[in-house]
Amino acid sequence: MSHFALTIIGRDRAGIVSEVTGILYQLGCNIADSSCSILGGQFSMILIISHPKLENQESFREAFLPLEQSGLSVFLRTLRPGGEERPDLEGEICMISVYGADKPGIVYRVAHELGERQINITDLNTKLIGEKNAPVYVMMIEAILNPGVEIADVESWMASLKDEMKVDISVRSITPMEL
Repeated sequence: MSHFALTIIGRDRAGIVSEVTGILYQLGCNIADSSCSILGGQFSMILIISHPKLENQESFREAFLPLEQSGLSVFLRTLRPGGEERPDLEGEICMISVYGADKPGIVYRVAHELGERQINITDLNTKLIGEKNAPVYVMMIEAILNPGVEIADVESWMASLKDEMKVDISVRSITPMEL
């Protein structure tokens, strides 16, 4: 089975998810993993897909033409074997929330603190919310703590940033639930 990373980017409008997934369904593709968001006024989507028979990017070219003709950019990359597999990450999952006035460096400073300690960021989202004349910058990070690292450790690492950057940073554990 061949696996691919599919990226769709373009001006946001209603119906993009339906169009993309409709094409994939008609092709007989399986969506293994996906993420989509609106960044500014741009829609962005990345999917890990598989197909039992289609083996290369050329196999998909014609199917995605309607998306490109509607103004979306479509990028498809063939994954090397194993590139589709979910990594087996051990450790506690935590959520780090940052709220404050919009200013350069917030993402870098928080990510740097975690990176210096080899903490794996598994998801990161940012948004501006609130009034246009007084926007609030919001960043949400999901991370996997290394064995032996506690929530209190992360709170301690973030304390100086919180004061220095005048932002609110909170850290909480996320307990996975089995269905």
